[in-house]
Amino acid sequence: MTTSLSFTLPLLFAMAGTAFAAQAQPRPAQLVPAGSEIVFTTQQMGVPVEGRFSKFSAQIVLDPKKPEGGSVAFSIDTGSARFGSAELDAEVPKTTWLNVPQFPQASFQSSAIKAAGPGRFEVTGRLSIKGAVRDVVVPVQLVQAGASSTASGSFTIKRLEFKVGEAEWADTSLLANDILVRFKLQLSGLAPL
Repeated sequence: MTTSLSFTLPLLFAMAGTAFAAQAQPRPAQLVPAGSEIVFTTQQMGVPVEGRFSKFSAQIVLDPKKPEGGSVAFSIDTGSARFGSAELDAEVPKTTWLNVPQFPQASFQSSAIKAAGPGRFEVTGRLSIKGAVRDVVVPVQLVQAGASSTASGSFTIKRLEFKVGEAEWADTSLLANDILVRFKLQLSGLAPL
């Protein structure tokens, strides 16, 4: 009986600890597509040109009180890029630009998340576009209203580092190298701030 008890108690404590650890992990938040957007802006000969992606998905696991244990992953359908101009929309999927047939997805995977003030976070990770991968730091502002959360922010990338706009479009006097990416993500199921 003593041998059985000395074996059983540690096993029960181990199982309880595993169950507690599983419960301590935050559940993934759900992206609400209707309230979310990813917009990008560049300058063509000094004139702002804005486009947006209409299809993307996100896997976000975050406890805002313990952000360092969280993770963010994005997948963007590059073929969903739209400028609202039939001519531009027909150009974007081509090899010179996003080369959608060869690279149908752009992605982001976080490597670290840290608090940067009340409701503010810095998400560091790897951005992959058109086969090129770069480290980026994305500032995020989180606002909550009831059960709904909105994560928003912006960051700038250099399009030539991702081979977007090659050949004659590599001339940055025609098309600026900087692309401003802005996002607003409506989420449900995120733990409170």
